[in-house]
Amino acid sequence: MGSTKSREIPANSPYAKTDFHAMPIEQVEKVLSTHVHTGLNATQIAERLALIGENTLGDDSKIDIKSILISQICNAMIMVLLISMVIALAIKDWISGGVIAFVVGVNVVIGAYQEYNASKTMNSLKSLSTPSAHVIRDGNDITIQSKELVPGDICIIKVGDTIPADLRLIDSINLETDEALLTGESLPVAKEHSEVYEVDTPVGDRLNLAFASSTVTKGRATGIVIKTALNTEIGKIAKSLKSEKSLVSRDESKSFTQNLCATLKQSAGTFLGTNVGTPLHRTLSKLALLLFAIAVVFAIVVMATQKFHVNKEVAIYAICVALSMIPSSLVVVLTITMSAGAKVMSTRNVLVRKLDSLEALGAVSDICSDKTGTLTQGKMIAKQIWIPQFGTISVQNSNEPFNPTIGDIHLIPRFSPYQYKHDDQEDVGIITDFKERYLSNNLGQLNVKLFGEWLYAATLANIANVFVDSETKEWKAQGDPTEIAIQVFATRMDLPRHVLTGEEIEDNETSNKKFNYKHLAEYPFDSSVKRMSAVYENSEDPESPVYEVFTKGAFERVLDCCNSWYKSPNGPPQPLSDDDLDDIMKNVDSLSNEGLRVLAFAKKSYGKAEFVENKQQLLKERDFVEKDLVFLGLIGIYDPPRDESHSAVKRCHQAGINVHMLTGDFPGTAKAIAQEVGILPHNLYHYPKEVVDVMVMTASDFDALTDDEIDLLPVLPLVIARCAPQTKVRMIEALHRRNKFCAMTGDGVNDSPSLKIADVGIAMGINGSDVAKDAADIVLSDDNFASILNAVEEGRRMSENIQKFVLQLLAENVAQAIYLMVGLCFIDRDGVSVFPLAPVEVLWIIVVTSCFPAMGLGLEKASVDVMEKPPKDAKAVVFTWEVIVDMIVYGLIMAACCMVCFVTVLHGTGDGELGTNCNSDFNSTCHLVFKSRAAAFATMTWCALILAWEVVDMRRSFFMMNPESETPYTQVFKDIWSNQFLFWSVIFGFVSVFPVVYIPVINKKVFLHYNISYEWGFAVGYTVLFWISCEVYKYIKRRYYRNKDRVNNPENDLEQRRMHDPFEQYTSSFSRMNTFHNDEKTF
Repeated sequence: MGSTKSREIPANSPYAKTDFHAMPIEQVEKVLSTHVHTGLNATQIAERLALIGENTLGDDSKIDIKSILISQICNAMIMVLLISMVIALAIKDWISGGVIAFVVGVNVVIGAYQEYNASKTMNSLKSLSTPSAHVIRDGNDITIQSKELVPGDICIIKVGDTIPADLRLIDSINLETDEALLTGESLPVAKEHSEVYEVDTPVGDRLNLAFASSTVTKGRATGIVIKTALNTEIGKIAKSLKSEKSLVSRDESKSFTQNLCATLKQSAGTFLGTNVGTPLHRTLSKLALLLFAIAVVFAIVVMATQKFHVNKEVAIYAICVALSMIPSSLVVVLTITMSAGAKVMSTRNVLVRKLDSLEALGAVSDICSDKTGTLTQGKMIAKQIWIPQFGTISVQNSNEPFNPTIGDIHLIPRFSPYQYKHDDQEDVGIITDFKERYLSNNLGQLNVKLFGEWLYAATLANIANVFVDSETKEWKAQGDPTEIAIQVFATRMDLPRHVLTGEEIEDNETSNKKFNYKHLAEYPFDSSVKRMSAVYENSEDPESPVYEVFTKGAFERVLDCCNSWYKSPNGPPQPLSDDDLDDIMKNVDSLSNEGLRVLAFAKKSYGKAEFVENKQQLLKERDFVEKDLVFLGLIGIYDPPRDESHSAVKRCHQAGINVHMLTGDFPGTAKAIAQEVGILPHNLYHYPKEVVDVMVMTASDFDALTDDEIDLLPVLPLVIARCAPQTKVRMIEALHRRNKFCAMTGDGVNDSPSLKIADVGIAMGINGSDVAKDAADIVLSDDNFASILNAVEEGRRMSENIQKFVLQLLAENVAQAIYLMVGLCFIDRDGVSVFPLAPVEVLWIIVVTSCFPAMGLGLEKASVDVMEKPPKDAKAVVFTWEVIVDMIVYGLIMAACCMVCFVTVLHGTGDGELGTNCNSDFNSTCHLVFKSRAAAFATMTWCALILAWEVVDMRRSFFMMNPESETPYTQVFKDIWSNQFLFWSVIFGFVSVFPVVYIPVINKKVFLHYNISYEWGFAVGYTVLFWISCEVYKYIKRRYYRNKDRVNNPENDLEQRRMHDPFEQYTSSFSRMNTFHNDEKTF
């Protein structure tokens, strides 16, 4: 037999079918040629194992460290640095060569480490598989390794098992599975083996299937294996993480030559890093290639001026000019800046796995977020209770799910939820002191019988406990999340379960009331009936005890058991009419539309004689117990938003970022939470109908659309409910087609494909799976959506600062290149061009002098309004036209100042003698050249340092960085001191010039310049002239942009912008729809 690794199933094979949920079990048996009682035989197993392979998520091949290291070296910036290193060593500049080698080493090691961690994603997925499986084969119950499972096997699962493959359930008893890894929803899913669904039913709603890697939390079941390995739902996720875009172009509409050229272009771009990675990574890779090309051209120009008679002197000059165009310190400054940002973020609950992703967050225009545990707390709270003829009780301002002492309780007497919502004309008379008014005495002694009946049912049809931890003094809870929410409300009413039953738990100080309910029987929640019941003996009156049945469950299943309800506060129960049922259903719909999960309560009482007569049936027969009940009321519970979520979403809108909720929850719940946190506007009638219709969609509706149809939608949905993993991927792809730069949050395995394909993947640190964390770029240590804003703010700060130090470094490169090219005009006695700057001087300015101020610029604080600006275009993350013009202008000014300084010393105070062989060593004829070179070196060094201060703000004057300051004349000193690293870097740079000029041997032999005296005055003077020129240029810029804003955006005022509709950016694309359609483009 050949290899048994998992492989693709042939399309015509019965095992390739995907609609087993739409077949009755008899048809599944027939399709898979198996039998529910005897399973497969040995021959069938061998054939299928050979055809399909083992039930694993991939091979066990080790990560190739060598390949990772090679991939890190093979990108444009590293290649250019390597060439720079070779050049430095070729001119015997061992120090500079060593520094560049260190920079290359650091970047390769860091990049390799990050890629190694990312490569472990598949290993995390493999760890989810269960090692063994209980199956029926040849009529025998046996245990096998899960990798030996094949389609058609009969698999038995029970509580605690990790399901080894996708199963079509044959039978089940109270089966519930935890599918959080696949759906992201924390509540267990109750399975229905007998159901048959439509073919297009969303994966999360196929309750007759059990999915691989989910766990059994309750009950047991038997199922037929329908999918194994990479063909399971979890396998599809693994496959999407594993697959990479092919480098080979196979466009059938193009010729072979065109496809070949496209393939070569794609391969070269991938090799050099120009079409992979973040926008910054791609931009810098392209920059490195451009600068290298310019450097080569300049070197050729140098040799051309010598008519290509290249001797050692000409070669050194050509190398020097070429080297002046390479920003050798850029990569190390960038790495250190990002590392510093990552360290800061770790203190703000953001852990950065991939350094460049933090900067990329600054360009994010859309955030796609999960709901449960990210925008919400991941815990349930009772929000509204409706009790017929009594009123609607609401719990407000409760933000701690287990703490019954926090929050307010309001009563709307005699009103139903749907009446309160729609009847705006009548004064409903909300009672805000509900607890004090209705619970000041024993419930049985007050005229609140209806509330008391409901509260007892809520307390006793419940096995959860709420208590204060004796050690931490914090409120804790034990039990199912839904029952905990109900029990917290009962405890809020001073009537927890243990007070009525006398059970002993840690907190026994809640109440001194003396009730005595004895638990006689319980009928637990069953997925087939979706309700639970408990039978109690109430011996408050020992002489005539009352026996009571309390039932709780899904409203439709509880109503099926009821035949009466209370129509008056103190009268007996009355039969339920059709109108009464309609009234109840209106309230159910009202609560559901608010995003609440609705449960109903009912009861029935028996006297002593009646109980004795029916004792056996009451204690043993569920059908007898759960019939002819009295309907008591409804409760609506939900997973409340985090306190910070609303303000965080609001800040996103202020920052020009759209927030989309992609959740596995139901549409009503998703819509309600989205409106509560501000993702959806409340006043939908303000927006065009075409926009409103697509703001909220289900995954089945969204997935039914083709890509072209999605692109024609006026806007993309803000909420997608019942999401499957592929839905999230399609949403991100749709955003990309509209040129959006998006971040995706997630915590489950189901989120991994979308985390990988998103521009920035953000995983949850507390509840997130290892797979999600490995696939993500950033991990939130507190699982809080608000922490994303911290990362976005840091990303924008970093993006601004990267732009500043890239401008500083490249302006220096431009200045040096122009200065050296003009220097070709200075010809010595031998007809050789004289260096106006020596090669080591060039490297000293690029690598040593400029490196530390650039790091200081990377540590600059964010501007005050950084989160009130729209996101930058990801494609122009660094190089805007303003930056390009600034780079050229500052470079020209700096080059001019240095050249004038060189000429002033050479011809103004000297006779212009250029000597002989002054490019390689000092001799008596080189005295004037060496002094001119020293003065120009000092001027360029100081100008470079002044430029670092000037670009702190690209438009404001260095002397007026904070124009609103109350102390304008001294503010400049506060501004430069606020960034002490930059301050001391500039001071160090200024001072370092003196020893470099004066230290014997070093000055003449290494730097090729000589001691100067009065020439310092020229260096200072031309540095001041450069400073003044920069201030004049920035003044002209301010006037230009002020006039431009006045003409183009007369209302572009910060205060006005804050007053705009937060959804203006989201809906603005709709107003441009016709323009895009006319251009045959999508947006």
